[in-house]
Amino acid sequence: MKTSTTTSVPSLDKTSDGRAQLARNIAFAIGTAENRATDIPGLTLHRRPAPTAPCSMTYEPSVTVIAQGRKRVELGRTTFIYGESRYLLTSADLPIVSQIVEASEEVPCLAISLKLEMRMIRELLSREEIQPAEAPSDSPAMATGEVTVEFLNAWCRLVDLLSTPQDIPFLSGLIQREIIYRILRSPEGARLRAIATLGDQSNRTAKAIAWIKTNYSKPLRVEDLAEIAGMGVSTLHHHFRALTSMSPVQYQKQLRLQAARGRMLVEGLDAASAAFEVGYESASQFNREYSRFFGQPPMRDIRTLRSPGAQPSELVVHQ
Repeated sequence: MKTSTTTSVPSLDKTSDGRAQLARNIAFAIGTAENRATDIPGLTLHRRPAPTAPCSMTYEPSVTVIAQGRKRVELGRTTFIYGESRYLLTSADLPIVSQIVEASEEVPCLAISLKLEMRMIRELLSREEIQPAEAPSDSPAMATGEVTVEFLNAWCRLVDLLSTPQDIPFLSGLIQREIIYRILRSPEGARLRAIATLGDQSNRTAKAIAWIKTNYSKPLRVEDLAEIAGMGVSTLHHHFRALTSMSPVQYQKQLRLQAARGRMLVEGLDAASAAFEVGYESASQFNREYSRFFGQPPMRDIRTLRSPGAQPSELVVHQ
């Protein structure tokens, strides 16, 4: 007499199926475009048919999932490489250098990003059943986390809403809460909790980060910044570097250089005008720092970006 046994589908297979489904959903929704801002607030789709050159930009608080392909992100001297099995969590505004390292015409890199709302995060943290661990004081405001079956399912359902726009106002918020819930329940949720918790050192440091982002063209006095954060200068320096992998002055410098590059490229400003608009008092200092950061002098860099062979992804300033 033969007996039959049933075996459960391995979790690995379910994860692979979920990634494949998400890749199909993104590919259908984005078509041949490279970027698409969707009808769901804060949700963007990305497609790259080839590896890209390193690109300087600023990441807002967000979570990014790659359904297909692989990406490299440099934050200061820290490098994050993530792909189909890891998502990227950014819990503060961070100037980074981004690069697609795995993509082709046959298998393009397909990614989806969701901007995080601190209001929604705090709402979930107020519930007793969500108790993420404490974040180490020296952990950065960027991390990668494991992509699980449940996590992928939520993203697939979120993208599915694009085909039924009448459901977006009611259901998109519910699914976004599920995504944030799963992040908060993961090891990476500790940093997100610290950033969102009023009074926490990370939350205070995030206020300083936000001030520089909004006022990058103004003179920066670290003493004033420490007062905004409600902490001592040395304490601010320590926590700022822990979160961003750079000092406040270095952070401001990167924002200024990125903004100047964007203005020269989009508005057609010359190097000196762009330098003064973003807060530089010396055009020669701007030229030196620009060349050091982007690899060539300002106007030569802009000509390169405008050349027919320039990759569109290099022109992105914010994600």
